[in-house]
Amino acid sequence: MSARYFAIPAMALLVSGCISMAPEAQVSPQVEAMPQAFDMAEVEGDYRPAAWWSHFEDPVLDALVDRALDANLDIAQAAARAERAAAQARVSRAGLLPALEATAGASYSDTPLSGGAFSNFPGAPTRLSNETYSLGLGASYELDLFGRVRNDYAAARSDALAAEQDFRATRLATAAETISAYFDVVDARYQIANSLQSLDVLSDRVARTDERYRRGLAQSFELYQVRQELRGLEASLPQRETALAAAEGRLALLLADYPQGVDALLSEPLQPRLTFDPVPMGLPVELLAQRPDVAASWERLEAARLRIGARRAERFPALRLSASTGTQGGAVDDVLDLGQNWLLQLAANVTAPIFDGGRISANIRAARATYDEAAAAYGQSVLNAWREVDLAATDYEEQRQRYRLIAAQLAEVQANADLQAERYRAGVADYTAYLDALRALYQVESSLSSAGRDVALARLGLHRALGGDWDNEGNTP
Repeated sequence: MSARYFAIPAMALLVSGCISMAPEAQVSPQVEAMPQAFDMAEVEGDYRPAAWWSHFEDPVLDALVDRALDANLDIAQAAARAERAAAQARVSRAGLLPALEATAGASYSDTPLSGGAFSNFPGAPTRLSNETYSLGLGASYELDLFGRVRNDYAAARSDALAAEQDFRATRLATAAETISAYFDVVDARYQIANSLQSLDVLSDRVARTDERYRRGLAQSFELYQVRQELRGLEASLPQRETALAAAEGRLALLLADYPQGVDALLSEPLQPRLTFDPVPMGLPVELLAQRPDVAASWERLEAARLRIGARRAERFPALRLSASTGTQGGAVDDVLDLGQNWLLQLAANVTAPIFDGGRISANIRAARATYDEAAAAYGQSVLNAWREVDLAATDYEEQRQRYRLIAAQLAEVQANADLQAERYRAGVADYTAYLDALRALYQVESSLSSAGRDVALARLGLHRALGGDWDNEGNTP
């Protein structure tokens, strides 16, 4: 073939891919101004998030989290969205490659010749028939001179990466909600058991006070007071039962099951071991990669930036090349005779916009506005990440301090209950004093259970704020 057949493609390949109309990426002011360290960091060291809930040494909790990460329907939806975004990126990538098409054709025509200039001559044919067969291969390619296709593909790839980060965020949220619901179940069960113990004590206290009132040894206000406490405690029990049912229902939903299906998992004793160890928080700048919401926001910012380049490139000419080759003949054997019946077509087509009613300019402005919105959203996500870590670290410290204070109070009321029991056995105090000491003990034990739950949830909140991969497996769909 002549060298002219390759002149246009060779020239185009030299200039294709050399220009991009996307603006340069800018560092967010919120990232530049980010502090170098967390104010509430207790210990130095890198953040180590993997399977951190195993420190509670609770096989039931471990099994629940594993099942939630396996079965949760929010995770399944996020995985599907990530897969769809990845497929859409592959669709955009196809524009960077030539398109090839194979063709095969056959046609037959049989038309009358009556009414023609020679149709009345003796022996002239009255009909005309024709057969045509063809095989061909065609190729087309748009040279991306100004980066429209490349920028659209890169933007779609950033969208896919953002969807992957959304998938990670959904996994973290699911694990966090599972842990939270579990500790609510643990506390609700304890509160119900504690209330039943307190009801027994209060019922005995009311009976003894009523007897003393009948004998003139107690005032009416004392009897009314303990009766009101008993009624109040009885009224609180249905609320505690409802709270337990709600927590178990949340847990079942997270595991994509019905509450009856989760009962077996919760049949074992629920005894998580509280841990008060400090959490190494690493450096603030690591949040940009650790937190999936921040990483997703960055990828969406990149996608918006690249789409500005794609829309700007639409102002400039587009060069499309096409080529086709094949064979054609009046019979199948002729089509297979490549040496005699081959054909070749080469074409180059340049199109440039002249007037479009302002469509391209409006698209550029819309892309720029989308970028500005994404930039603000990214800055907001960075500030929000810092704020959440700071608040979570403060809450973790405060909840641990509160737990220690209530634990010290429990030691005191336990000592008082033991003392009143000894005094009653020694005959120097009545049984009512012992019952009052037991009531106080159960009340503080109830408060300590809630405080323990709050410590666990505060530790959960800190890990959730810091982000990171919480499991040892890959977090990509």
